[in-house]
Amino acid sequence: MGKIEEAIRQREFKDPYNKAVVNLLYTHSYLVTAQSALFKPCDISPEQYNVLRILRGQNGAPTTVSSIQERMLNKMSNASRLVEKLKMKDLVKREECPTDRRQVDVLITDKGLELLQSLQMQVEEANRQILNLNEEEVEQLNFLLDKLRG
Repeated sequence: MGKIEEAIRQREFKDPYNKAVVNLLYTHSYLVTAQSALFKPCDISPEQYNVLRILRGQNGAPTTVSSIQERMLNKMSNASRLVEKLKMKDLVKREECPTDRRQVDVLITDKGLELLQSLQMQVEEANRQILNLNEEEVEQLNFLLDKLRG
């Protein structure tokens, strides 16, 4: 990918803060594009992958669409729509909550678990390639990103 100046063909930035924000936004797009390419053969999006991972983390316990929405990486995603698309692919199931008929419980299916398992090594390898950093640099990056968010 190289320097941000080369990537967007801009000689200089107003200040380092402006450069950092542009760099983060550009890098976000770079990461989403790479993830989309990784998941495309499986006919899922990065957001759908995120939903499946959230559901796998429930260890078989049902959860609600609103709970999924709260935990999603991309808060602008429509969790209801994502769950419906995953349901159509038999990767999740929706059931009426036995204690509250207005609430819908969402569970990952065996097919959804199998898909995550089949992708695990590919995702881990892609993460290493995409980041192009050694372990110490990744730790520093994580520290700085956490600090950025306060």
